[in-house]
Amino acid sequence: MTHGTLFGVGVGPGAPDLLTVRAVNVLRAADVLAIPRSNKHRPSLAWRTAEAAIGDVPGQAREHFVFPMSKDPARLIPAWEIALEAIGDHLAEGSDVAFPTMGDPFLYSTFQYLWAAAGERWPQVRREVVPGVSSLTAVPIAAGVPIADGRERIAVLPATWGVDDLERILREFDTVLLMKVGSALSNVRAAIARVGLDESSVYVSRASMQDERVERDLASIDDEGACDYFSMVVVRRGERAGVLFGQGEVGRRQEGAS
Repeated sequence: MTHGTLFGVGVGPGAPDLLTVRAVNVLRAADVLAIPRSNKHRPSLAWRTAEAAIGDVPGQAREHFVFPMSKDPARLIPAWEIALEAIGDHLAEGSDVAFPTMGDPFLYSTFQYLWAAAGERWPQVRREVVPGVSSLTAVPIAAGVPIADGRERIAVLPATWGVDDLERILREFDTVLLMKVGSALSNVRAAIARVGLDESSVYVSRASMQDERVERDLASIDDEGACDYFSMVVVRRGERAGVLFGQGEVGRRQEGAS
């Protein structure tokens, strides 16, 4: 029996014109689209991003599955079982199944769990991943903040990381990308202030989308307004402003190495 292929397809940070050509081709060619959403009352943001580019595909099945934004196994496991059973049936029938996901499939994506489950449940199934434009690049671009140059070090972590560790990381790394700020903004803002990097921080929500928001004063954001799942804070140490011109600690190290 020939099984179908399972595709994880990154659709980018939210702007429809940031879909890659490969993403569009795979989503159009798939027999089945397994479309994720956070609950049955909300449309899928991944599909809303991709829908216009994909259009109508005769004969293509499109199924929506709910993946709760929760860590409660009592909610997660039943939802996953429903999706896995349906996707497994399609693959067993020889149908190719594509799972569109925001950003990149291997970066804080629901698809990672599907990838792992597929490898365990259906070892005979071929799995492929289509990379997507990540928020790790879209957010700094929206903020106008270069991520790194030369030997600069980057740290990427969820904003819910322990505050003590966050302060250490802010001191040790040149650029810090704090993902999923949401309701953690108050603690994040306090940690940044204690390290003295208030003026080196930028808040961005919904980068590349129509309602993109960029704030360079973290104090201007109320905690309630920052509870957006698609929000990040970029912190870039101010003393490195001259690095690109051969100044500062990194620049001196590079000159010595040459």
